Amino acid sequence: MGPHKSSWRRALTAAVVTLLAGVGLIASPTAAQAAVACEVTYAKAWEGGTGFGGNITIRNLGDPLTNWTLTFAFPSGQTVSQGWNAEWSQSGANVTARSMSWNAAQPTGAQWSIGFNGTSTGTNTNPTGFSINGTACTGQNGGQQSLIVTPTSVNVPEGGTTTYAVRLAAQPSSNVTVTSTAASGGDADITVGGGASLTFTPSNWNTNQTVTVAAAQDGDSSNGTRTINVASSGLTTVPVTATEVDDDSTGGQQSLIVTPTSVSVPEGGTVTYTVRLAAQPSSNVTVTSAAASGGDADITVSSGASLTFTSSNWNTPQTVTVAAAQDSDTTNGTRTITVAASGLPSVSVTATEADDDNGGGPGPRVDNPYAGATGYVNPDWSAKAAAEPGGSRIANISTGVWMDRIAAIEGSSSAMGLREHLDEAVRQDAANGSAALTIQIVIYNLPNRDCSALASNGELLIAQNGLNRYKTEYIDPIADIMDDPQYRDLRIVTIIEIDSLPNLVTNLNLAKCQEAQTSGAYVEGVRYALNKLYAIPNVYNYVDAAHHGWLGWDSNFGPAAQLFASTARGTTAGVNSVHGFIVNTANYSALTEPYFTINTTVNGTSVRQSKWLDWNFYVDELTYAQAMRQRLIQEGFPSSIGFLIDTSRNGWGGSARPTGPSTSNNVDEFVNQSRVDRRLHAGNWCNQSGAGLGERPKASPATGIDAYVWIKPPGESDGASEEIPNNEGKGFDRMCDPTYEGNERNGFNKSGALPNAPLSGHWFSAQFQELMANAYPPLS
Repeated sequence: MGPHKSSWRRALTAAVVTLLAGVGLIASPTAAQAAVACEVTYAKAWEGGTGFGGNITIRNLGDPLTNWTLTFAFPSGQTVSQGWNAEWSQSGANVTARSMSWNAAQPTGAQWSIGFNGTSTGTNTNPTGFSINGTACTGQNGGQQSLIVTPTSVNVPEGGTTTYAVRLAAQPSSNVTVTSTAASGGDADITVGGGASLTFTPSNWNTNQTVTVAAAQDGDSSNGTRTINVASSGLTTVPVTATEVDDDSTGGQQSLIVTPTSVSVPEGGTVTYTVRLAAQPSSNVTVTSAAASGGDADITVSSGASLTFTSSNWNTPQTVTVAAAQDSDTTNGTRTITVAASGLPSVSVTATEADDDNGGGPGPRVDNPYAGATGYVNPDWSAKAAAEPGGSRIANISTGVWMDRIAAIEGSSSAMGLREHLDEAVRQDAANGSAALTIQIVIYNLPNRDCSALASNGELLIAQNGLNRYKTEYIDPIADIMDDPQYRDLRIVTIIEIDSLPNLVTNLNLAKCQEAQTSGAYVEGVRYALNKLYAIPNVYNYVDAAHHGWLGWDSNFGPAAQLFASTARGTTAGVNSVHGFIVNTANYSALTEPYFTINTTVNGTSVRQSKWLDWNFYVDELTYAQAMRQRLIQEGFPSSIGFLIDTSRNGWGGSARPTGPSTSNNVDEFVNQSRVDRRLHAGNWCNQSGAGLGERPKASPATGIDAYVWIKPPGESDGASEEIPNNEGKGFDRMCDPTYEGNERNGFNKSGALPNAPLSGHWFSAQFQELMANAYPPLS
């Protein structure tokens, strides 16, 4: 089966952090009939010296909002210096935060957060009076019912408890039962210890009732998380994120935080764990990792044996690498690694060798599954490419195999199934000499898939038992097939759920994305896939990390990295279940912009201020991928993680490709005349006119990059240019219509889509021909 397209459809301005100091913003009007009612919760996120951060949670208790403007006044001379998720301005003590295009629409009961960093020279008293669109936020809603939960994020001391409060937004006509239930995924040590079922009456509806969250004692040092869903029939569920705080890291007491404390080391390979401190030290702290004198002598600490933590980097995880030497026995030996620092309790890490001397099967996972390997050629795609005039030039290039629905696993009379592909891969491997063979399988069927999409939404829905079906009818059969012994010599690269986790960062204003977050389905589904597939020793998991035009702003970049890390830490193997990440899957963003960088200025103006970049911090995919990799290492991933970049359709060659930088002194003209990405707008994603084949797949092309890959098979459509009835769950998106004049998310530019396109994943001959004609590097 061909892939669905990778939707962009995200507002570039979603991530723009705009501060207009001293400039008044006019509040946008709301519809005349809209009744505004709201509740605002203000909390300091951090405070130190004269600096501090503020988090503001807003709940809409009134009619649906089409846009919103929050106003408040600082009581003691505070100043906003940087903000996110809103357009911020300040005049004297008065602060205004106006909605962005992507979070302007908020339905009744919706809750969203904005924040800022600021300075204070006084007592830093919290503001108390907040208004939305000129109406004071009192917590009363004139009869609209919803759940009021405060706070929605709690820290639970290990072995202890914490609480949050629940009440109703309006007086009910009869009793209302509210339940708090821990999601099936996450840290099982975190449970609801009291208040799991609360009853609100017409007399006590506005009195807070308490829910107690407990964290059981355990033997690890991980600060696990779990979602608690607060729900009532007919009302919007409110998720509470509970994070366990290890009992050796509370109250400012110093200790060593080691994650994980049990690792499996492939024979002849390495694995990592991370170390950090629990509290800020007054002077440098040296932490050592030493292998015990007993145990398997083949297991050693190969790097990170001595780490130094300062008062500045104490809470940044540092990596220790454990190696297992090749031996001739068949024993999975173990050895204890002692992590120690003077005056602190030591932490033991149990390292177990995963032996490869078993008379068959694969060796250990290699660092880069593409290095020294040939790529699997999909016969289905190859035949279509070869049938096109000139297509034989690329028909033998390796492309991704997409498992985009349950039926794709079995295949059909016109498309090979997973087992057929793996059998063919074994045949190709036998014919390629001593080189290994890498086959790329795209895992793409989460419930509420690509929750902001129309052209690529899938067959499973969260509300219709989709998560359970995803596990039992989709992931389990895929894992069972991949785990068969006859496939053990293959290097199986799995591309894990494009357009999933990034949607939880930027698109929570959409109902299906809200459901994906509140149910925990995306995170739990990705974790389940990682667990099942990582258990197969020749499978390499690469998780989707979107692209620079989606997550390239700082307000998206950091939260996305944190979400990727927390998701991985929740798997059985922790961050080691992820071999790497992939960017630009099925997208058109240029690999590199050769004629300007993010630091280029034009007549004193940064290119970041151009309409094309719109304050993005990255101009192309290579710089974005390398920066995201470094950030993920800071979040606790091992330094061995590599990135993939999909270069199947981002070449942008042909006669329209610039041959040098513009000479214009106008920043917009300079960028538009210099950029090789020739889209009308960086938000255009569907069947783009003028696009060309990009770099051909190659291993280790740049620092931190495992490979350039063709995951999206060239010639397969992103979506139909008009509505086409089908039984594949594929809708019609106007961004695939070449006559569409655009929307605010693409600056009201035309879609740039090619005409006469078929359904997503179906063969599109005209696009294939154009991709070859505009290839860069050119085809020979």
